[in-house]
Amino acid sequence: MTQLHQLPETIVCVDCGGIAHLLTRFPPDDPPQAGDVIAYRCADCLDRWDLIVDDEDL
Repeated sequence: MTQLHQLPETIVCVDCGGIAHLLTRFPPDDPPQAGDVIAYRCADCLDRWDLIVDDEDL
């Protein structure tokens, strides 16, 4: 069985340099796949970042 990498729980906000937290969750029986859209929200400036999962993320 192939072990998938976990998506990062936090990323650095491009706008303010704050910490953006992962909003999107996946159930254990339906893990993220390439092409899925995931969202992060910055705790400092409240910007939302929608990112597309690619093969390198998995």
